[in-house]
Parts: sequence; structure tokens; C-alpha cells
Amino acid sequence: MAELDTSLTFNQTVNGMLEFVEVAIHSILYVRQIYPADLFVRRKKYDTPVFQSRHPALNEYISGAVKAVGEELIFGNVDKVVVVIKDQEQVPLERYIFSLRSMLHVEAFDKDTSVEGAMSAAKLGQYFRSFLIKLNMVESQLGMLELHDNASFAIVVELKDKTPTEIHEKEPPPWVPADIQHTTSGASENAELHLLRAVDTGIINLSLAVQESEEKIRRMDNKGSKAIDKGKGKEKAS
Repeated sequence: MAELDTSLTFNQTVNGMLEFVEVAIHSILYVRQIYPADLFVRRKKYDTPVFQSRHPALNEYISGAVKAVGEELIFGNVDKVVVVIKDQEQVPLERYIFSLRSMLHVEAFDKDTSVEGAMSAAKLGQYFRSFLIKLNMVESQLGMLELHDNASFAIVVELKDKTPTEIHEKEPPPWVPADIQHTTSGASENAELHLLRAVDTGIINLSLAVQESEEKIRRMDNKGSKAIDKGKGKEKAS
């Protein structure tokens, strides 16, 4: 196995990306309060605190989904992995978009050979740490979802030149055709995209963005209007 300060191999990069995506999915579910906080346990990864689900079925679902992504990523077929947060009517409210761009073609016999010019494993770990710090602060940027027990999520994989597929939280792999509204192509023009972090490894480049759907923005605007009206009513009463 290569030292931490040597250039990454293709396989190391794929494995590193998959490991990070899995950790990030747990973090998203915790930070956005899709499940109760006591379902998670505090861990440490990439030298930063993270929260991991301790529910066996949920963990199996997430690890199975990530494994299925890996089977496509190894061949350079993956364009995006999307974690969709949705309400009880399956309406998407937020999409966490992991864009994975393969920068070079590597033959099978070379996939365990260090790639010249690629970053090191230690450097990549530092980037992953900064991604997680951004995720942990996302509530201050997006506000609370306040869905309580009505929230759910799905993991969608968007392949290059292929139909997007997804699996829901209570379904094991394999993938099924995705609901178009859960994909990035199904997003409204009025959705708002926020880039959280990006890294160029020289082998597979990764960016993470969160997209607030038009429906979520509309609900937040309505809630804000009601709060203002309520405040005005109090002012008149005094």
C-alpha cells in the first residue's frame, strides 16, 4: 500500500471517494434531522467530529447504495450521486449533489499504480475534512427543514448518458428508475444551488453542492410572510 504522501492510485481514489460519500450521507441525515438525534453516535473521521447512524437497517441501506455506486464509478460511468430530502408527498425539498468527474482513463492493470501529478491520500483527507465542516454548518445557511416525522430521503445515481436511478431508504439495491422530480434534471429553474466545496484530485474530481427546490423556497417565503403578519398584528394590538 502506498504511503500517505505519495500520489494516489485510481483504486485508492475510487475507494476514498466512496468512503467519503458514505460518511457524508450519514452527516446529511443527522444535520438535516431526518431521523432523531439519538439514532446517531458521535465518531471521528478525517480528524473531525462526525455522526453515524446506529440503526442496522439504515446502515445496510446506505452501505449497499454506496457499493452500487462504486460498481459504476470504477468504470467511470457516474456523473452525480444525489441525496434527495423529500416530504411525505415525495416532493423534493433539498438535493445534496456529489458531482464525480473522471479525469483520465486508466487500464485495469494500472489501477493500483500511483498516478503522476495526482494528490496524496493525506491531502485528500484534508479536503474531505473541509467538506464535512461545510456540511456541519449547512443549517445556518439553509435554515431548519422542520419536517419532523414526515421527512424521508432517497439516493439517486445519475449515470453518463443513461437514465437516472434511485433507491429509497427502505429498499435494498438494485437500483430502480428514478422519479424525475428527484433528479437534478427535474429541478425547477427557480431552484437555488449553493456550492459547498470542490476538489481536483487529478484522477476523479469531486464537488458537493446543495440545491433548495422551488417548493422549499416557496414554503419558507410563505412562513416568513406569516411571521411578519403575526408580528404586525401584535404591534397593532399594543
